[in-house]
Amino acid sequence: MTQIRKHKVGVIGCGYWGTNLVRNFRESPRADLLVVADSDEKRLERVIKLYFNVAVTRDWRDVVDNPLVEVVAIATPVSNHFEIGMAALAAGKHVLMAKPMAASSEQCKRLMDAARKADRTLIVDHTFVYTDAVRKIHDIVAAGELGKILYYDSTRINLGLFQTDSSVVWDLAVHDLAIIDYLFGRRPTAVSCIAAGHVEGSPENIAFITLFFPDGAIAHVNVNWMSPVKVRQILIGGDKKMIIFDDVEPTEKIRIYDRGVAASTDKDHMYRQLMTYRIGGVEIPALPGNEALKTEFNHFFDCIEQGKQPITDAASGLRTVQILEAINLSIAQRGRAVDLPQEAGGGHAFADLPPAASQAGRF
Repeated sequence: MTQIRKHKVGVIGCGYWGTNLVRNFRESPRADLLVVADSDEKRLERVIKLYFNVAVTRDWRDVVDNPLVEVVAIATPVSNHFEIGMAALAAGKHVLMAKPMAASSEQCKRLMDAARKADRTLIVDHTFVYTDAVRKIHDIVAAGELGKILYYDSTRINLGLFQTDSSVVWDLAVHDLAIIDYLFGRRPTAVSCIAAGHVEGSPENIAFITLFFPDGAIAHVNVNWMSPVKVRQILIGGDKKMIIFDDVEPTEKIRIYDRGVAASTDKDHMYRQLMTYRIGGVEIPALPGNEALKTEFNHFFDCIEQGKQPITDAASGLRTVQILEAINLSIAQRGRAVDLPQEAGGGHAFADLPPAASQAGRF
């Protein structure tokens, strides 16, 4: 029987998301959670009550400097990611970074370079990429079942958790940017965004984002902290089939529609275009029901042990932050389209993914 290797882990930040990281590391048979750091004493008291034999500290440096800690998970505000991440990599730790990776693309590049030089694994916690639903959609797209992708339309709204240091774009839209990066593996060429803030002292709380692709496909993302209801729905349209992903739906999260529209020219009337509609069946694939963080952690540990590149590696984190920066610029210019960089970091690492049977489904 093969013995499971346990990775000694320290978590920095145990607020809303850090609490989930702590719980999943504690439950993982491949992790040994040693220490949790947070500046809030009450949060640390909660950790002490829930998890025995886990040390706590108010100073994140105690985690980075601990010689027993092999893996550092960072779930602090994004403004702290760069400093803590660089210190952890310099100390020889593998790093899991909450989304977004850093506060600027320049910081992302430096973190990526530091991880490469230290020969350490850096993974960005784009959690939705590791959900059963998104991974299933990836397989469907990669197999060409949808055909040529025409659009991606996402609504991600709720009566928010307003933040003072992060806009709704950097909080919610980052999920869709990571999903698009994973599903289609090709960069948009430009982005436009109209946004507004309605709470004094807080950044934008509602935004409408459009991503432009070179073949005419578009992606639209609506994010909002001021909705009376919570909606998490993505619609992906191809010229063969279409998918609806409803993350709020408890069981039937994905529906695949064999529906579409085609145009043809009436031979008797040269300039008249006829539309034909295909109304086929609906498929609801079964999903395993795995928790995304458990899938992500197993992938992270595999990458550490086998020297593989994570699916959501530093390059994917950089690509996402580059789009976020362009969105900020577009907002400042009242929605003007901003060109996106296409240089290094514009590719995609399809680690541990099945080979695409067809490239027809790609943007």
